Amino acid sequence: MVKAKNSKTEKTSKKKFFNYLFKLWFLFIAGLAFVFILFYGVSNEWFGDMPTFEELENPQSNLATEVFSSDGELLGTYFIENRSNITYDQLSPYLSSAFMAIEDVRFQEHSGIDEVALGRVIYGLLTGKHAGGGSTLTQQLAKNLFPRGRMNKLQLVMRKFKEWVTATKLERYYSKQEIFAMYLNTVSFGHNAYGIKSATATFFNKLPDSLNIQESALLAAMVNAPTRYSPILHPDNALKRRNIVLGQMYKYEFIDKQTLDSVKQLPLGVSRYRMLDHTRGIATYFREYLRGALKKWCKTHYKPDGSPYNLYKDGLRIYTTINSKMQRYAEQAVREHLAYDLQPSFYKHWKAYTNAPYVFKDLKPEEVRAEIDKVLTRTIKRSERYRKLRNAGVGMDSIMLSFNTPVDMRVFSWQGPVDTIMSPLDSIKYYKYFLQAGLMSVESQTGYVRAYVGGIDYRYFQYDHVTQGRRQVGSTFKPFLYSLAMSEGEYSPCYKVPNIQYSVELYDGTYWSPKNSSNKRLGEEVTLKWALANSNNWISAYLMKHFSPEAVIQLCRKMGITSPIPAVPSIALGTPDISLYEMVGAVNTFANKGVFIKPTFVTKIEDKNGNVLEKFVPERTEALDEVSAYKMLQLMKGVVESGTGIRLRYKYGFDNPIAGKTGTTQNQSDGWFMGLTPDLVTGIWVGAEDRSVHFRTISLGQGANMALPIWAIYMKKVYEDPSLGVSMGEFDKPLKDVSIEFDCEKYDRQKNNGTGETDEDEF
Repeated sequence: MVKAKNSKTEKTSKKKFFNYLFKLWFLFIAGLAFVFILFYGVSNEWFGDMPTFEELENPQSNLATEVFSSDGELLGTYFIENRSNITYDQLSPYLSSAFMAIEDVRFQEHSGIDEVALGRVIYGLLTGKHAGGGSTLTQQLAKNLFPRGRMNKLQLVMRKFKEWVTATKLERYYSKQEIFAMYLNTVSFGHNAYGIKSATATFFNKLPDSLNIQESALLAAMVNAPTRYSPILHPDNALKRRNIVLGQMYKYEFIDKQTLDSVKQLPLGVSRYRMLDHTRGIATYFREYLRGALKKWCKTHYKPDGSPYNLYKDGLRIYTTINSKMQRYAEQAVREHLAYDLQPSFYKHWKAYTNAPYVFKDLKPEEVRAEIDKVLTRTIKRSERYRKLRNAGVGMDSIMLSFNTPVDMRVFSWQGPVDTIMSPLDSIKYYKYFLQAGLMSVESQTGYVRAYVGGIDYRYFQYDHVTQGRRQVGSTFKPFLYSLAMSEGEYSPCYKVPNIQYSVELYDGTYWSPKNSSNKRLGEEVTLKWALANSNNWISAYLMKHFSPEAVIQLCRKMGITSPIPAVPSIALGTPDISLYEMVGAVNTFANKGVFIKPTFVTKIEDKNGNVLEKFVPERTEALDEVSAYKMLQLMKGVVESGTGIRLRYKYGFDNPIAGKTGTTQNQSDGWFMGLTPDLVTGIWVGAEDRSVHFRTISLGQGANMALPIWAIYMKKVYEDPSLGVSMGEFDKPLKDVSIEFDCEKYDRQKNNGTGETDEDEF
């Protein structure tokens, strides 16, 4: 009886065991089936769209547009996310070692999902002993390519499965090297640096292929928490984390013990850190000018899908004419002259003067104060602070109170930014003292703009004095009048005119009779070459009597000047307001044998894959005959040889052929110098933001003192750099035989020793 009962119990136990085993296997197989069906469903888009092969090939990340100099240097970027893609062969070998050591040591073995790491995560969840993450670099790439956004828990689980499927697809479609490069392109490193190329430029000012061990380890350390491990914000955290990465590199035999011990002692090495934005680096004014031009270009050029290009997202590559070396030399020249010479002279010149640095002639003291208040009020109303307050509906009394209330601010100085406390109105008064400058340098035969300096510091002064500003050009306008005489009147540089005051009748029957700043050689006969060299106003009036203002304006239009020019005789003295950009392009016509070339900034634009979207060829117009252009060069050489530009010889030591023209406007508000050599034509303007702010004396305020020294400093640097290949030779003579004597003393001897008559071709 007992035996039967035991047998029955044994059978029941076996039955329960098999039932339990069956259920266990059923659950296991059902689980596998569920996972299989789930992955199958995810792959076949049962639970939402999955990225296609084309989307994996071209992920919709925001790629920065890159701007390159003519010599291959990255000048800057336009971006929403500062991201530029690279390929594996552009990476330092230390990068892969560092990232695999800390993020995914079995990267080379797994197929997108690391079962060992996944098991470690599951074990940690069951035991509460967290032992590291389970995501592979491929999974992280999948997540970076398709960000999660805001999701509930169910959506988050489904997205995780989608990322796993995407990871396996990535492993199937791409090599390990391609996946690693794609991963580094998608990672954010903080400080507005997206992708490895931007990160290396931001923190080390170098390219990814030149990173050393410690730099690679630091970037690998930052990737999980860019803010917490930022070497700029939290250097102690960054150093500890970097050394952990180095320890992992040693653990997995990427480096040896000696390397570990030596590298761990090194500092973070971020002394060359620079936040990459459009206000920093070289050619900032140029890049801002180019931004406006490129935005217009994008609106009229379309991608294969029919949508217009986006400057900030589509990763365009802009190849400019700027030479990075010349650009640096130009910026250095502006700084050297203004910071160490002209600005200190300006301060000294105005020290202890009432109402400094403003000049309002023939006004009573109370009227001067009223004019200064008008200048300050205009500046207030142009400010960003004023605009924001007005848009917010703030009353005028409250706005003025705001402008008179001291606040913490950082202001510009030539010695570096200064943190201080002052009212916004006081900061406006402070900035009124600063002299500004513009420089543009053009390659004569091509029209390529090699250097472009729109101001003294774009972070604080965002007005561009090359293309945006128009100022009175003074005597730099006279070569256009003289070139008309050379061309239509067939005058020669040695043609003589009595140096007396001339009057030109106006349309209303009155007369225009300009004054001279000097009585030098009064009443004598002087050559046109001497007159231009010494900026003689009377000879300009003489020429204007013979050639109408309309004829001069017509020639200016052929030479690329589009600014309004009134048809009055006084334009002979340079009264029109013209941009530096226009002036350099026009004057370059003389160096380019009479052919005007519109200054060119860009040679080609490519898409993110390197396909050429457009190439740019300079526009050319024949404005002058070749002989007349050559005559003008000889006239303008006289400015440097014996005229207002002679300090290039005696002070700066230039002995090569140089044609030039200084310009000084009414009350010394604007100082100009145009310098021409066979290869390079460079124009410089110097003045204050307001025309009422200037030197009180011609000796300090003339173009020869304000602008010419910048040209001298710039060209010395250019000539001292043999890699630029800028010639110090003579200007090319016209192909046509020129039987004109340009040595005026020799010309006089020939004339006096002859019959007293001169060949008509000489005039």
